[in-house]
Amino acid sequence: MNLRPFCILLARILQVLVFAILIGCFAGPGFAQTTASDPIYLPFVLRPESPPTGPRVNAPYFPNNIVLTETAIFWMGRVNANENYADVRVGYNPTELLVHIAIFDRRVWFDSSPSQIDLTAWDAISLFLDMDGNTSSVIDDRSFRFVGQLRWDGNPQDYQAVYTGGPTWNLAAIPFTTQAGYVSDNNPADDTDDRGWVISYRIPFSSLGMSGPPAQGSTWGLGVVLHDRDSAAGPPLPDKTWPVALDVLHPITWGRLYFGLPGYTPPPATPGGTVNIRHGVDGAVVTDAHVGGHTICGEPYNPNFFNGWGDANYAGYEQVNVQNQANLGDWPCFSKYYVTFPLNALPAGKTILSASLTLYQFGNSDPQNAHDSLIQVLTTTEDWNESTITWNNAPYAWENVSRVRVPVLLSYPGLPGVAREWDVSRAVAEAYRNGIPLRLVLYSADYWMHSGKYFYSSDMNVYAQTSRPLLTIHWGGP
Repeated sequence: MNLRPFCILLARILQVLVFAILIGCFAGPGFAQTTASDPIYLPFVLRPESPPTGPRVNAPYFPNNIVLTETAIFWMGRVNANENYADVRVGYNPTELLVHIAIFDRRVWFDSSPSQIDLTAWDAISLFLDMDGNTSSVIDDRSFRFVGQLRWDGNPQDYQAVYTGGPTWNLAAIPFTTQAGYVSDNNPADDTDDRGWVISYRIPFSSLGMSGPPAQGSTWGLGVVLHDRDSAAGPPLPDKTWPVALDVLHPITWGRLYFGLPGYTPPPATPGGTVNIRHGVDGAVVTDAHVGGHTICGEPYNPNFFNGWGDANYAGYEQVNVQNQANLGDWPCFSKYYVTFPLNALPAGKTILSASLTLYQFGNSDPQNAHDSLIQVLTTTEDWNESTITWNNAPYAWENVSRVRVPVLLSYPGLPGVAREWDVSRAVAEAYRNGIPLRLVLYSADYWMHSGKYFYSSDMNVYAQTSRPLLTIHWGGP
């Protein structure tokens, strides 16, 4: 009797159950907190601080359950046959810090007989925290390394470990939990191509000696290392790190975890004028592009997707997409949008009072089954070229600065589309102060399928110029 079909079916059922349990541990999308078209205002005031020393993740606070779709998001790595990519979501509530990592991985492998001494020799994540920020050149007893390996079954405690610093990493007994699952048409660890895997860390503040969450505005050091293995025999493949230059023994090379969301309060100034920046108007050159699966889920690379999806370029496209979801089975549909605005139309020596980014939405994925999306705006610090930018070479995010809930359009609204507006005052003020263009990227931490939201780009024909992205800046002076 051939039991293989039955075993495969049973494995698929177990996989779906594990993934459902993992995702179900987070609160639902929680969209009832605001109306679909309301922007989410970020109440925290920009305070003077020392010069930035690394990328910054502004973690939202949740008074009750942490809502996965509303967590901050950033990313790392590359997508191809031998390299992995990861989306990282972060949020916190009165009792714990959540870090959820979703990894695109062609071959998913875990150790069936795990040992704490070599957890990172398989598919695993190392999460680094320093409660004193990322300013020290050495680790100490306020520095932590949390390690979690992918698993299918078995005791979760066997697949995780935690270390404290000083002067090297020392195994410690600090309570925390990991939850892991994989996404594949097959079993993990079977030498057959997969889609990827996920792991979430829940770190109680009490485990770190705290009576509650950090005060809003506190900054910790943060780092992530993605470990990879694509065969039983090995060896482990090269790590991916965030930030790229991370050194696990030197927090000064890590990124920053800021507790709370950033806002902007301008210095006192008298309103002086308004500048509108749109491609092709008054000589402005606004460059934009999207990367990922476009609106067709990377169909040219189906069914493998690891064979070129990450290197696809969409230069000159008039329509762009922003899309993500919790189920990694659909990562070929994911898409980010990059846009760069010149600021040389602003007069010198002025104060930025406020600024907004407006995109014009014309549609979305599968309207009848779609949900609203909380689309985030992040800054980047690197230039890029529209004719060569791809998912794999696009700049990492520097900081998440704004977010707005974008609703579903059930039908085509006609030109110029429906205006969706984000407050980017803080980002514009910083770019203007530094004398650089405003470089932005839009992405989401979505949960549901069909999350794609479609917008017009700066490549729209001149007859539809008013549908191109718009940056509006109000400035003032003494």
